[in-house]
Amino acid sequence: MSAAESDYSIYRRVVTQLMNGEEQLPSLPMITLDIRRALVDPNVTVARLKQVISKDPALSALLMKHASSIMFRSAQPPKTLEDVIRLLGLQEVDRITLVHSLKSLFTLHSAAHKQLFIGVWGRLTRQASISAVLARPLGFLSADHALLASLLSDVGELAVLSAFKDASQVPTPDVYARLCREYGKSLGVIVLKKWAVDDGYIDVVRSAGQWDAGSGSRVDLIDLVNLGLYHALRDEGRFAQLPPIVELAAYRKLAPPQDTLDAGGGLALVSAQQDAIQRMASLLR
Repeated sequence: MSAAESDYSIYRRVVTQLMNGEEQLPSLPMITLDIRRALVDPNVTVARLKQVISKDPALSALLMKHASSIMFRSAQPPKTLEDVIRLLGLQEVDRITLVHSLKSLFTLHSAAHKQLFIGVWGRLTRQASISAVLARPLGFLSADHALLASLLSDVGELAVLSAFKDASQVPTPDVYARLCREYGKSLGVIVLKKWAVDDGYIDVVRSAGQWDAGSGSRVDLIDLVNLGLYHALRDEGRFAQLPPIVELAAYRKLAPPQDTLDAGGGLALVSAQQDAIQRMASLLR
């Protein structure tokens, strides 16, 4: 066995221990659990929910920022947290709470950890923003549903990073990418089951990056996630990993003019919405 393969086997053992429960998988913060419990209570009031959310000033600020964004702009802009909850609705508040938790969930033990996290988070926020911006033009009802599904689709990559507690253990970017390919999906499913999220998000984890995934004739959640992922990978120059877009099941569901391609071989609809995509991504960083 070469030295490189020997090193890789050490990293594999660390990740396998995480999957087998020998190391602690990341848990949702207690405030997130409190909010989610309140949200599923059929008798919860806006005032009660505001009381719970206000315990997390960073989440309160994110909800206000999100509600004031162009996607939710209304005749009467929200001025209070109660206004924000009413405007967004309980399902959107739940999704945004999960987004907020994701970014703060994974402890970074060193500069090398942080660098790997920034790379994954930057791509996730980019692909999620593309998915969200495409949602309404392609006839999908909830942009935030698409955004959260896209973010959660590769939560396993962040979970892989959480396996390495010691700064001396941090894998190189190439080894980390290899570990993510081998374990990312399985870990993502384990983590989302632990968090008790909707099964639809778990199905997305399993199918993200499978370019032939997606049945029926209407654009569905996995189609939006895969379109977002496809364009985010193109933006990173990872063309070798990608088939021509016309081979995607999601693309074949698009009718003119939504299926128009730009000069680079991506959707013209994505190229035309770069400002909106950037604004959405800025809400997540």
